Amino acid sequence: MPQPVIIGPSVLSADFLRLGEQLRELEAAGADYIHFDVMDGVFVPNISIGLPVLEATRRGTSLPIDVHLMIVNPDRWVEEFAAAGADTITFHAEATPHAHRVVQTIKACGKQAGISINPATPVVAVEEMLPFIDQVLVMTINPGFGGQTLIEETLGKITRMREMIERINPNCRLQVDGGVNVHTVRRVVEAGACSLVAGSATFATDSTIAENIAALRDGYS
Repeated sequence: MPQPVIIGPSVLSADFLRLGEQLRELEAAGADYIHFDVMDGVFVPNISIGLPVLEATRRGTSLPIDVHLMIVNPDRWVEEFAAAGADTITFHAEATPHAHRVVQTIKACGKQAGISINPATPVVAVEEMLPFIDQVLVMTINPGFGGQTLIEETLGKITRMREMIERINPNCRLQVDGGVNVHTVRRVVEAGACSLVAGSATFATDSTIAENIAALRDGYS
């Protein structure tokens, strides 16, 4: 049976002056989880948010929080992010030679484990990890900045990842992040994604958060 499609707004695109208010709006609008992007200025060319904001986000919502570590040496920080409120912790295959060790640490903290790959990284880079993880994140933009346009060539990559997941671990979620909006969401879902990260599309100010999430759901329904 196909997995249901779920939407996780990325708080990187939120108005941090109104974060608590917007977290309540996301819950009321039917968001399925909160996506939390952590950038270190080394693995990606930007610095974003970290532990204090995650702790505040945890206090501000009952939704699951999906932490995406775009950082080097992710194994150093797993326990801290788990303690700060993460429910799922996703790290990059490109960021560590010890992916199994990172997953073991995540699981030891009682959290779900995810692994992510950048647009230029082939799907086979995570094949050996599929039996051990709960989520694969396929980046459809080069990570580091919100509001980018989906790289069209990554749609075929989503399909190849879906085929690999079905063969090895059908319970693993296939998440996509990057350029997901009302114009691209149907193709992303048809390619095989079941978990959609949407930042700019959720917090676009020309409509309400509820209207934006509803438009995304209408886009693939």
